[in-house]
Amino acid sequence: MTTNIKTFRLAGFFYLIVILTGFFSLMYVPSKLIVWENPVLTFQNISSSVQLFRLGIASSIICYIAFTLLPLTLYQLLKNVDETHAKMMVILVLISIPISFINLQSKFSVLTIIEGADYLKVFDVKYLQAQTMLFLSSYNKGLLIAQIFWGLWLFPFGYLVYKSGFLPKNLGVFLMLGCFGYLINVFGRIVIPHFSDYSISNFITLPATIGEIGTCLWLLLVGVRNKKLNQN
Repeated sequence: MTTNIKTFRLAGFFYLIVILTGFFSLMYVPSKLIVWENPVLTFQNISSSVQLFRLGIASSIICYIAFTLLPLTLYQLLKNVDETHAKMMVILVLISIPISFINLQSKFSVLTIIEGADYLKVFDVKYLQAQTMLFLSSYNKGLLIAQIFWGLWLFPFGYLVYKSGFLPKNLGVFLMLGCFGYLINVFGRIVIPHFSDYSISNFITLPATIGEIGTCLWLLLVGVRNKKLNQN
């Protein structure tokens, strides 16, 4: 059968949305607002930049919607390579979606505190600051659960990319390595106190980053080799 090139570009588009919104909500917004060692400053930062915090939540929602559509689109492209691995790829992503959405409740709780509803005025400011940090920390812990599946789906996806014949094999290798990088990062943060202080934590997910950004750009800009694609 001949695979529609537009489907590849659509998959690249969904991947780009996931990457951009994920970077904004998981890296940019926290870097501007959260100072883990200083609850007072964090509370002030979020209070003075509530709109940025709201945009971070909205960005996460868009990210998870796009992440739902991404594997379904990739499935159409890669099911002829190995249908079992293609189904596994979809299932692992879809498991992560409700976990990710439910975890956002912690950020909505922070928003409730920052908005300063009347019934919260009975609490001391220091208590509200502590509660804000508690919800932010709870959100980060919840992310660890979702990240298990953010890593696991990369192995069948990487295998499919590697075996496809129309996507670069080296990207498949990076994606599969990225799976183990995510898992090491998750269990490292769970088992080892202050894991983020170790230098390995700074680059353990680098293979996943290279593989995912590389695949996204390939799908969007480079495309596929039409001859081999049409043979599938």
